[in-house]
Amino acid sequence: MVSPIREGFNLVTTSSGLQPTQTVRLEPSYVLPLAILIGSIPVALLNLWIGFVILAFSIFLLLQAATLRLEFTATDLDIYRGEKRIRRFPYREWENWRIFWPPVPILLYFKEINSIHFVPVLFDPKTLQNCLEQRCPYR
Repeated sequence: MVSPIREGFNLVTTSSGLQPTQTVRLEPSYVLPLAILIGSIPVALLNLWIGFVILAFSIFLLLQAATLRLEFTATDLDIYRGEKRIRRFPYREWENWRIFWPPVPILLYFKEINSIHFVPVLFDPKTLQNCLEQRCPYR
């Protein structure tokens, strides 16, 4: 699916036939927050306070999945809240990356020259993996 042009690149939302010059916006995935929400129920039966904390965390992740978007451009990973870009991570500053627990991806780790980042996988994991392999092939 190709959307209007953003910053001179075609904006696409699927991983089929990705080109390095295309801007790819990842679709949200609610699998991780919903799994945590469901997991909070039996925990709440054992300990109400811990169950409540886990439930609150899952609601926080649901809100993040609904409001945040990742865009892979030709040179950067951008994070948007709505239409406002809130953070930019240039690939040239990345040293490595890894998706933890590949059968059920739950966490993206990437290291820049001066900082380390952990991002919950609240986006389509297959497109995320494809974009990372294509634009940041070093691991």
